Amino acid sequence: MNRTSFSAALAAGPVVLDGGLSNQLEAAGHPLDDALWSARLLADEPEALLAAHRAYAQAGAEVATTASYQATFEGFARRGLGPERTVALLRLSVGTARASGSRWVAASVGPYGAMLADGSEYRGRYGLSVAELERFHRPRIEVLAAAGADVLALETVPDAEEARALVAAVRGCGLPVWLSFSAAHGETRAGQPLAEAFAVAAESEEVVAVGVNCCDPQEVAEAVALAVRVTGKPGVAYPNSGEVWDAHARGWRGGPRFDASLARDWYAAGARLIGGCCRVGPGLIAGVRRTLAETVPRG
Repeated sequence: MNRTSFSAALAAGPVVLDGGLSNQLEAAGHPLDDALWSARLLADEPEALLAAHRAYAQAGAEVATTASYQATFEGFARRGLGPERTVALLRLSVGTARASGSRWVAASVGPYGAMLADGSEYRGRYGLSVAELERFHRPRIEVLAAAGADVLALETVPDAEEARALVAAVRGCGLPVWLSFSAAHGETRAGQPLAEAFAVAAESEEVVAVGVNCCDPQEVAEAVALAVRVTGKPGVAYPNSGEVWDAHARGWRGGPRFDASLARDWYAAGARLIGGCCRVGPGLIAGVRRTLAETVPRG
């Protein structure tokens, strides 16, 4: 696949994304209480990642999102893995997702705070400049873009300033990119108005879709409609289950509120990439696929 084919599919839409990789791994008995989170399995049990990707492909997901969200040169260095080994693991994340049988592979690029593994990915405001954040993100982006992915997923971005860094870092990468923020109550996690954050991507040639992920499902439609108005680009929608992550307790609080039928509202709001994030498993993704098939019959 290539930029043209993915962009054409996005224009035709909707494209069904997968769900939370972490919950599928945990359901299969793989503990993720680790600073590297699911990226640990790239080094230790890549076959577990393949099984998780395949579960979503069998549920109807057209996109497999790689296990590179928390895979960084800095994070692997803390485990004693050098740059060459990190490059190999980043490439493996793409190859494993490709082997799942999904139509497309999205290479996940998580925020700086994911590397810190201290909950700051849900706060932003790291005290770094845009230039410093761009320097952090660019090496991983270059490896993933060269590894055969179809699209880069700049995801769970908590801060408009980090979004600026990411948009700069993907310039000239040769792949289409989607940008999605982790948002709450009409703001980024760092407290900026979502309209301001979405506008960061409005003029980027690489960014082909903008929206939200890992947020409350009930807030998605309004946020996506705003993203489409501000940028003129298709929307992205893949919220979590509606439960809340407690970074201190390292656990989820509250009850699930993800309803696959909400995909109809997200599509109506302008979303063309639709799926789920944390705690949204293959069963719910199958429901999203059915909802979208009923909403937008494909001839």
